[in-house]
Amino acid sequence: MSLRIKICGITQTEQGHAIAHLGATALGFICVANTPRYVSPQQIRAIVDRLPRELTTGKLVDRVGVFLNASLPEICETVAIAHLNSVQLHGAESPEFCDKLRSALPDVEIIKALRIRVPEALSQADVYQNWVDALLLDAYHPDLPGGTGETLDWSNLQRFRPSCPWFLAGGLNSDNILAALQIIDPDGIDLSSGVEKAPGDKNLEQVARLFERLNRRDSL
Repeated sequence: MSLRIKICGITQTEQGHAIAHLGATALGFICVANTPRYVSPQQIRAIVDRLPRELTTGKLVDRVGVFLNASLPEICETVAIAHLNSVQLHGAESPEFCDKLRSALPDVEIIKALRIRVPEALSQADVYQNWVDALLLDAYHPDLPGGTGETLDWSNLQRFRPSCPWFLAGGLNSDNILAALQIIDPDGIDLSSGVEKAPGDKNLEQVARLFERLNRRDSL
């Protein structure tokens, strides 16, 4: 399977369209109120409705809503309004909650984010991997749940082999992505602050540079 490339923290219609056109396989929308990259369900839908469709299949890129300890009804309502097909849980949601979410939204991908402070924290994967479709490893920050620009110690992830696909996140950008992928082999990558001018305002030149370097890597 080819590398999934998720650009998170989309807030602007034109930027979402451009990033999908550049080659992103998924766009992430922050559904956590009172955070710098928050967008309402209605704002997400306005962006989604303008996304380009794949020429041969007519499919859209994956649309991922990022939630933090939200209730089941809130997630379901947002998914319906915003036309999302993936949910990323970035809080303390339990495996039991993931199971309830799966029952409520059987056709929606569930991604569980794990904030890795020390190597031992990777054991969290054992708790969740049978309850979700994918995991996402992010850097730990005491005050912020994500989008911090902090990187993980990639060497600690060389033997990380969960039974489900996983995304690497945490401080990735066009300058360090190839170094990360030389050390580890995730199923997907997730970038946010590393391709921004300011929170929620993406730097399209940096996004283009990211895809240029990834495409060059794939052609070698």
